[in-house]
Amino acid sequence: MLSSGRKLGSYEILSPLGTGGMGEVYRARDTRLGRDVALKVLPEGFTRDVERLGRFRREAQVLASLNHPNIAAIYGFEDSGEVQALVMELVEGPTLADMISRTGRGAESAAGNAKPIPLEEALAIAKQICEALEYAHERGIVHRDLKPANVKVTPDGAVKILDFGLAKALEGETAAADISSSPTISRMATQAGIILGTAAYMSPEQAKGKSVDRRADIWAFGCVLYEMLTGKMAFSGETVTDTLAAVIRAEPDWTLLPKDTPTHVRVLLQRCLKKDAKQRLRDIGDARIALEEVLSGVAKEQMAAAGASRPVWRRALPWVVAALCALVAAGLAAYLYFGGAARGNGANVTLDVALPDGVSVLTRDSPNVALSPDGKEIVFMGAKGTVSQLYRRSLDEPDAEPLAGTENGLGPFFSPDGKWIGFFADGKLKRIPADGGRAQILADAPNQRGGSWAPDGSIIFSPEYSAGLMEISGSAVRHTKSSRRTNPRASERIAGRMCCRTAKGLFLPPECPTARRVTTMQRSRCIPSARRKFAC
Repeated sequence: MLSSGRKLGSYEILSPLGTGGMGEVYRARDTRLGRDVALKVLPEGFTRDVERLGRFRREAQVLASLNHPNIAAIYGFEDSGEVQALVMELVEGPTLADMISRTGRGAESAAGNAKPIPLEEALAIAKQICEALEYAHERGIVHRDLKPANVKVTPDGAVKILDFGLAKALEGETAAADISSSPTISRMATQAGIILGTAAYMSPEQAKGKSVDRRADIWAFGCVLYEMLTGKMAFSGETVTDTLAAVIRAEPDWTLLPKDTPTHVRVLLQRCLKKDAKQRLRDIGDARIALEEVLSGVAKEQMAAAGASRPVWRRALPWVVAALCALVAAGLAAYLYFGGAARGNGANVTLDVALPDGVSVLTRDSPNVALSPDGKEIVFMGAKGTVSQLYRRSLDEPDAEPLAGTENGLGPFFSPDGKWIGFFADGKLKRIPADGGRAQILADAPNQRGGSWAPDGSIIFSPEYSAGLMEISGSAVRHTKSSRRTNPRASERIAGRMCCRTAKGLFLPPECPTARRVTTMQRSRCIPSARRKFAC
């Protein structure tokens, strides 16, 4: 520890600011330029560590290549013989961790004085974080240790991301994980496959010691945004091992999000926190655009326009159909199971379903309890600790049993013969034998809105919040005729293909394997001419 008043070159130590994995940080005075700076000093005990010293010098080079208002700047490198230090911008103000007022980590934070950040303020901070990461990612640099403690907010509301000490200039889109000199793992943990970053904000691929790219930062951004909005970590545990297990297997408690959280923000969080990196949001710039649309009110206007563009009967039709199906199913089940008794004395029949010890029924956007066609079995989505899955109970048996292979499952529904159970999990539509067995993947459903099994054996489901209905018949997946967004009077031709205009943008035909939605901001790039290529 350096004492106050000590000089390193032209810098005079004023006071300690903190200690991190990459060294000690001090407030210092630049006597030549008359300004206060932050000195990040590598502890003397590590100066003989060639790998640690190499990482320290790399940090200087990486930070020197970044010049952005939302990234803490580096002013120089001071080598005073036995002491070596980075000269960095001194950022005043609290960290996000301070603003959230978290008093502990893991299980302690859940019972601490956690305080969510107001929605508008949180979204404004998140947008600036996106801008900083977008700038770094465009230059091939990944932070790899983004967390509330590494984000400061100045008194005037400007965001500064600190400590790109783990950043690694990529040679390609997916460089192998550099596992040396980790600031959160001991120095001895320098073998291949060792985990980097703070556990609660690490992506699943980081937790498994796999190669990482910019999508690791996108995951961490999702964790930070979730924590700002809820005051709780998205993933936590009593030990590092428990936390890593939660990162790999558990889902955040989405019910903790404020009720006024916009749908666009909820969808953004879900896409950022996809455990499969291939299903995760691809570019942090897309997150910035989504937040800008929410903050400006454009997202709300788009949703209102989309709703108003549909006839009243079409907007109401899904709810009417759902209500009728629920009434018919409930009536049929009651008739089949309790029909005799009900006809005998006309009395009401009440059925109590006891849950297994420690299991609670989860309620989300879609129905999470299903009754078999013969009314003799129920399936529901239950949670025990951090693990959620489907449970099945025969009404003539006392206990419900978990269905193996349905982890993270939701929105269950039975086949007409009761032999299969359809459900959604991990961005996929799946099915599993009702009496247990191996789950089968049927189709992609990144943001499902429910499904139903038709009498002819086909499955009708909605894979996205704003998508039409899809139908699975045999091995074919296609849009249902009633949900295709076609309008012959509003169609245009793009690159030789027919493109249909709707209130939400331009769409290529669903049958086309390269079909992609064209967002409002991209609409101007779609030219009704076969001479220009479709570039969205």
